[in-house]
Amino acid sequence: MSDEPRTTGAALLELVDVMDRLRRECAWTAEQTHETLARYVLEETHEVLEALDSGDAEQLRDELGDLLMQVVFHARIGAERTDGSRFDVDDVARGITDKLRRRNPHVFGDGTARTPAEIDAAWQAVKAQEKAERPGGGETASVHDGIPATLPALAYADKVLKRLGDPSAEAVVGDADDIGSRLLALVAEARAAGVDAEESLRRTVRALPDAPA
Repeated sequence: MSDEPRTTGAALLELVDVMDRLRRECAWTAEQTHETLARYVLEETHEVLEALDSGDAEQLRDELGDLLMQVVFHARIGAERTDGSRFDVDDVARGITDKLRRRNPHVFGDGTARTPAEIDAAWQAVKAQEKAERPGGGETASVHDGIPATLPALAYADKVLKRLGDPSAEAVVGDADDIGSRLLALVAEARAAGVDAEESLRRTVRALPDAPA
């Protein structure tokens, strides 16, 4: 193994070069579009979650690499656009870097947030301001706006309840006694306890013993 010092980010540049060459010289890679790759993004995301659940660092590293490939792949396709909406991997990286700086003023500005709760509140405030400054952003929006409809139901409920100011389990159930209302109440209960309902249920289900033969 080489004792030469490693340059952070050098391997990322190599990945970009490899993807560029595959796009030019590999027939399968060349014919892919944002649409044809969509299912792979979802699959790789779930495989990362499975690796996280397993606690296997090597598996997690491998799955994160597969997910990173999807980001670089989509950015490479974006670089080929000719309709004025072109973007490349630098634009993607620059966009998230700028966002992190804007939304963490306690590190990159004069923000005073210190606790995790204060930092999250500041992040949400900057995010809301950004949305208000976009064309049409000042219009009254639904609590569902911007939340991916494809999220698992418990994760979706978690985000909606947060936007509603975390009502109590009793408040979200009201007089209803259907399964959906009770599940929503459990998500509210989980949020109040600082528990991720989606992650908690997934871990519990994975721990179930196999059915008897």
